[in-house]
Amino acid sequence: MTIRVLLADDQALLRSAFKVLVDSEPDMEVVGEAADGAQAVALARAERPDVVLMDIRMPGTDGLAATRAITADPELSAVRIVMLTTFEVDEYVVQSLRAGASGFLGKGAEPEELLGAIRIAHAGEALLSPVATKGLIATFLAQGGGLEPLSTGDRPYSERLAALTAREREVLVLVGGGLSNDEIAERLDVSPLTVKTHVNRTMAKLGARDRAQLVVTAYESGLVRPRVE
Repeated sequence: MTIRVLLADDQALLRSAFKVLVDSEPDMEVVGEAADGAQAVALARAERPDVVLMDIRMPGTDGLAATRAITADPELSAVRIVMLTTFEVDEYVVQSLRAGASGFLGKGAEPEELLGAIRIAHAGEALLSPVATKGLIATFLAQGGGLEPLSTGDRPYSERLAALTAREREVLVLVGGGLSNDEIAERLDVSPLTVKTHVNRTMAKLGARDRAQLVVTAYESGLVRPRVE
């Protein structure tokens, strides 16, 4: 199966470099290039890519607004978005995860890291770097940074979490702690498939688009507390 990739970045030279890299892989192809967020949304609707590499900061409609538009469209529910950022710690990254992005990657990443990120996102793992994303969210929450409400409505977290079983809450805490499914399986002495089932059920009950939003939920709800060094 060929992974269809959409590139969204206002720098033409960078898009060209990404295109050469992606098209050089036998299991990937670039299906479109966008210079701003508005073009990215239009191309996502026209081409239905599997993964969008989305720059956060672009003129006009930025990557954050474009991510919101794409993830809010029911017809694009299968599209996964990987945010590209110049800085590893960027407030927009947190907002992007809340908007529905599957993860983030620094523009200085090695080629293999970028290709790996595309494959991981396409495979549904969603959160590209659990530890890094966890640390990023913890940093902003520790600084008092506000995050937007969950898209599931205005119900308090206590009510949302009440729908989870004890095991699902336990898994949510471990996801928020940055653990992979294999690591959670080892911690709980269950199979990775069982963990995946718990994660999927937790996402469904909380209305989370993917694993990245579960991490944000774990912090916002207070189940996981940011550690301030």
